[in-house]
Amino acid sequence: MCLAVPARIVELEEDRAVVDAMGNRWRARTTLLPDIGVGDLVLVHAGFAISKVDEEEARETWELLAQLDDFNATTNKLSG
Repeated sequence: MCLAVPARIVELEEDRAVVDAMGNRWRARTTLLPDIGVGDLVLVHAGFAISKVDEEEARETWELLAQLDDFNATTNKLSG
């Protein structure tokens, strides 16, 4: 399964960006999205920004990721 993570572009020079998702920062290329700018939210997969997303969609995904993290931290792995 592949996963693309929403992240905000915090630095951008040519097609090289630093993105932030939930306080985690890493480098990504924006080659596929030439009209992207600092502050935009993008989906990042395999080191590339692959599409632009809106704030609500990004927040929903970040909330789901936080819930997964909380679940992984519990000793009781039964859900439902």
